Amino acid sequence: MNIYQHFRKEEHAFIDQVMSWKETVLTQYAPKTTDFLDPREQDMMKLIIGNDSEVQVSFYGGHDSTERKRALLYPEYYKPAVDDFQLSVFQIVYPSKFVTIDHRKILGSLMSLGVKRSKFGDILVSGDLVQIIVAKEIGDYIRVNLESVGKATVSLKEISFDNIVLTEEAWDEHSTTVSSMRLDVVLSSIYNLSRQKIQAFIQSGLVKVNWKIVEQTAFECKEGDVLSLRGFGRSKLLTIEGKTKKEKWRIIVGKQK
Repeated sequence: MNIYQHFRKEEHAFIDQVMSWKETVLTQYAPKTTDFLDPREQDMMKLIIGNDSEVQVSFYGGHDSTERKRALLYPEYYKPAVDDFQLSVFQIVYPSKFVTIDHRKILGSLMSLGVKRSKFGDILVSGDLVQIIVAKEIGDYIRVNLESVGKATVSLKEISFDNIVLTEEAWDEHSTTVSSMRLDVVLSSIYNLSRQKIQAFIQSGLVKVNWKIVEQTAFECKEGDVLSLRGFGRSKLLTIEGKTKKEKWRIIVGKQK
């Protein structure tokens, strides 16, 4: 069976990477920890590894509810432990009485340090409490170099997994109407951009639906879809309420806070 036929062309490189990791485990007969993977990559890895009796895979990102997780591939004899995933959790200390920091500002500050996105996991925000989960190998670098988020001066305090805050996704919700459930139409309404601009973004591979790149402007969106437009953040099609008298779709969408 040609496994590539089940995935998009731009995902083939990741398939090759998974196959290489698998071969390393088989050759060295030892576990292998990956960088953080998004839910799409986790699903791909499950499909590629399948029910292989020689190599197995587990995922962990600091808590069962985290979105981004590191994978551990290991031979059948091995019993994985939390320490194998090599994670560090930091609480961001900042003057919360005077400034606010949000997910996007934190993400931008981390990326400005030259850290690859695959080296850190979920950014957890619950009220004034802000935490980040990172790969242990970059923990010291992040702690020393992350000195500001937006206009806020910050410092990092390492905490235990037991103190991780459990957060629910927070969305700024609003109701709107669209002429169709096409991807370009929905994104145009959410981000208040022209369809021509949105179509260019889609065709350039800058749009993901449920963590998978979609390049078809006419892709049909469904209730519950998570959409992301590079540079503009993440949004979600929360509810499709039905059609109006003018035959437009009334929808409730959320933009990630």
